Amino acid sequence: MKQFVLASLALLAVNVQANNSFNDTTAEYAVKTYQDAQIHTLTNLVSYPTVNKEGIATPTNPDFIGFKALLKMKAAELGLDYQDLGYTVLIGMGKQSDKVTVVTHGDVQPADASKWQQSPFEIDSTSEPGKLIARGTEDDKGAIVTALYAMKAIKDQGIELNNRIELMIYLAEESDWGPLEEFMKSYQQPKYAVTIDASYPVVVAEKGWSLIAPTFYATSAQTSVYVSDLKGGAFVSQIPEDASVILHNATDADIKTLNANIAALKHVKVAVTEVSQGIEVSVKGTSAHSSEPEAGYNAIAHLAEVFKGIELENNSDGQAIEFINQLIGLDLYGKKFGAIAYEHDFMGPMTVSPTVLKRDGNEITLSVNMRRPMGKDENTLKQQIDTALTQWQTTNQVTLKDTQIVIGTPMLLDNAPHAQALLDIFKYYTGDEQASFVSIGGGTNAKLFDNAVSFGPSMPGKKYTGHSEHEFITVEQLKLNLKMYTAMMIKLGNM
Repeated sequence: MKQFVLASLALLAVNVQANNSFNDTTAEYAVKTYQDAQIHTLTNLVSYPTVNKEGIATPTNPDFIGFKALLKMKAAELGLDYQDLGYTVLIGMGKQSDKVTVVTHGDVQPADASKWQQSPFEIDSTSEPGKLIARGTEDDKGAIVTALYAMKAIKDQGIELNNRIELMIYLAEESDWGPLEEFMKSYQQPKYAVTIDASYPVVVAEKGWSLIAPTFYATSAQTSVYVSDLKGGAFVSQIPEDASVILHNATDADIKTLNANIAALKHVKVAVTEVSQGIEVSVKGTSAHSSEPEAGYNAIAHLAEVFKGIELENNSDGQAIEFINQLIGLDLYGKKFGAIAYEHDFMGPMTVSPTVLKRDGNEITLSVNMRRPMGKDENTLKQQIDTALTQWQTTNQVTLKDTQIVIGTPMLLDNAPHAQALLDIFKYYTGDEQASFVSIGGGTNAKLFDNAVSFGPSMPGKKYTGHSEHEFITVEQLKLNLKMYTAMMIKLGNM
């Protein structure tokens, strides 16, 4: 009996090794044959500035029309089927009734060209050798091209799969989930779904994207110390890199306090410049994805910190600065914002970040992006936010014109039937036997599927560069992704 068990275990080990070898052979073929091609295709894809613009529907936007035309041409070249469904493109392989859906998006966040060494919509492979720098390389066009060539490699090798492989490319993920939510009402749920718009090893939990956006409205008497022209941030899901304001009628004591506050700051650069109306104070921080606020240095929060201890007139600009200082500060987790702070054992703490200041005449709207884990009831959190806002207004004798509050729903899917298979692939190709399931602060389209988990393309322990003004993917990471995505499609295609 003992000999029979040992023989069975040996046979199992051979089968596992053979299966890995089978996947690895195809994965190695993919890299050897298509690594240069995927870089070339990525270069073409990022050249389309697929940033959604207000007032222009995605399907009628010329940049998206061109982007989809390139995808259609590439699908035909690779022998894959193609469907243009308006906001969503499907590129697939196989006619099987069961399918594996690989979920990506083709739209990108805006990019400030002045902050890039070369155009953000052209691949820069020379400024930092080994890196492919451009908007969309990591989020999410790099993943798209890798999925395409993984399918092509499998097709080349004549590997038969039990399930269809379908690459879903949504075109408004960064701005409007409405069309996709409508599309999903009629889309047949796949046997397995994997988003490739997040991190490795395997993401089984995502925080809920949430927002607090108060609007301040008050004119300035301009007779005492006041601030004007407050601005900062680019978009809600980016930790802001720049913020500035003009200080008027400052006393010597105010200047002393200002300088002391600046001297105490770390990690940001502060410039103080005399202008005709007063003193301009500018802060240069470090941008990051707002799902990982610890990866950046928030220019808006640090600008407000500069004015601690200076009594400002209660105009819109002054109110916004006091709001940030009193309810947020440099803390990342909402500990100053009434009782809203909490954390989950696996998903970690809620994060709270001021990300954009938007002016409309005398009105200023501050967007505060939150990433919310499991562990607190939505109604409770909403009540705690309302209480903190009410108390702040009473304390400061201020009436907010309006406050938009969005409470997102977190996702925890620790029983997905294919999660372990993906984790095994990651361990095999990285050699990291300690790898385990993870949670992220970001929110992907995985939430719209019955059993979706996320698999890359960002490596653990490395800063995610999507949404930053220095987005890149390395050549080596593209190779590794191509290996793992090829193995993933073969594995899930036959589960």
